[in-house]
Amino acid sequence: METTIRLNINTKQELDSFKQYKNESYNELIRKLIYIAKLCENEPKLSQKTIKEIKEARERIKKGEFYTEEEAKKILGL
Repeated sequence: METTIRLNINTKQELDSFKQYKNESYNELIRKLIYIAKLCENEPKLSQKTIKEIKEARERIKKGEFYTEEEAKKILGL
């Protein structure tokens, strides 16, 4: 079942800034944020480190600095 929610334009823009790729759905994005929030609750000692690593990874992805699954398999000889 799907639903529609109302967002303030600023909230939408902030959500958009968390997208890892252009076509990432809001459902995927919100599920990811929920996962991160739960992780921070369950592992508070790791939360700041985890958030920093996620931000760094997202920046690398935006810059195109990543391996595709096929490239990684080839590098690892799988």
